Amino acid sequence: MNDKRLTYRVLSALLRYPDAEFRKAVPELMRSLDAERRALAASRRGELKALLRQFETRDAFELESRFVETFDRGRATSLHMFEHVHGDSRDRGPALVDLGQMYEKAGLALAGDELPDHLSVVLEFASTQPDAVARALLDEMAHILNAVFSALRERESPYACVIAAALELAGQRVQAVAVEPDQPIDEAWTEPPAFDGCSSRGQAAPGTPQPIHIVRNKQPMSQGARA
Repeated sequence: MNDKRLTYRVLSALLRYPDAEFRKAVPELMRSLDAERRALAASRRGELKALLRQFETRDAFELESRFVETFDRGRATSLHMFEHVHGDSRDRGPALVDLGQMYEKAGLALAGDELPDHLSVVLEFASTQPDAVARALLDEMAHILNAVFSALRERESPYACVIAAALELAGQRVQAVAVEPDQPIDEAWTEPPAFDGCSSRGQAAPGTPQPIHIVRNKQPMSQGARA
């Protein structure tokens, strides 16, 4: 049983585009955090609630623009987990397929425009699983989450508390790590020259830690809700 499922879902919601539907749900998200007071330390829960209150008091266009600038303008803060691991290499496609199949076997159906490695989807999936399964999945991604947390903290983004909370739910230590500067956006998305091989960005060099591998848990998984 996962006694943190509501908190996982709050974090998942916070990492989605803050449209009108999300803003309408803010009071319910607040109540969900209070319903699972033991899931996170009071200080962390207070940070999350402060972030949620911004969606009730600030201009909607400003909040939406901030989200785009924070998560869609560079790789350091990308919410697509496999982008940090595989970059543009060919390995990312099979990894996405494997992760999507794991979700399907657990009963989680993705909308057509969602990618399975988006952190909001990962957290939604975690909310449907026994605590041990959820923790094991996020444990595999802990080094990526700490890198994203560090990049957000460096930018003084209030979203840093969301990533920190995800690590803490998984029993992981929140720690700052060195942040590599982002490439200019045009350079980051440039395709490699034809016949010049695939991009090596995100591939591990010899002697460095290898990319994460999601391993399907053999325990029966509970049926998940639609993301």
